[in-house]
Amino acid sequence: MKPEVQLDTNYYKVVGIRKLTEHTFVLSLPKSRFEFVAGQHVSLSITGDYQSREYSIYSAEKGENLEVLVKEVEGGYFSPKLKHLKVGDMVEVHGPFGKFGLDVKNKDTHKHIFIASGTGIAPFHSMVKSNPGLNYQLIHGVRYAEEGYEQEDYNKGNYTLCTSRDKSGDFNGRVTDYLKKTDFDKNTSFYLCGNSDMIFDSMEILSDKGFGRENITVEVYF
Repeated sequence: MKPEVQLDTNYYKVVGIRKLTEHTFVLSLPKSRFEFVAGQHVSLSITGDYQSREYSIYSAEKGENLEVLVKEVEGGYFSPKLKHLKVGDMVEVHGPFGKFGLDVKNKDTHKHIFIASGTGIAPFHSMVKSNPGLNYQLIHGVRYAEEGYEQEDYNKGNYTLCTSRDKSGDFNGRVTDYLKKTDFDKNTSFYLCGNSDMIFDSMEILSDKGFGRENITVEVYF
């Protein structure tokens, strides 16, 4: 793994809010001198507000803007406030934090399987955009096909959308159902990001297929 980037605090004006679904959006900030490793996350707060939340970085390491993927939580305190920000409003960014990222020693020798639920796709979007030519497969579990956020950013043959509540995806069912029915090469590194139930169930399935903890990197969202 790459060493964790030195922490810093930055104040930025919002430069864009890109709506993906009714409740999900990408918050764009000017990147300035902000440096991070794909897979890391930041802590966001709104100027004048006492609360903050952590979000995985969605944009590429060399991207023009610093972006995070946000889903508005019904009845939540913080995400609705982010959704109602306007261009020019100020936010505070702490970080980057974390060591979740590509297994560098296996980067060119292994296939990288990214397994995500919902907005857990964010760090994988950053990894793919930051590493052109990477040998990867992204398995994304959502309820409805509309939650397959910005699919055009991935190579068509490298993205599998698993939909549990409609049949519009590539696979009808949960991510775990897909994993049970799929065989993987021995030289594979797995990365899991999303809710804890999906992660624990996926790890058990992968273990049954002969992949140990040394083959799996995890980032738990909730």
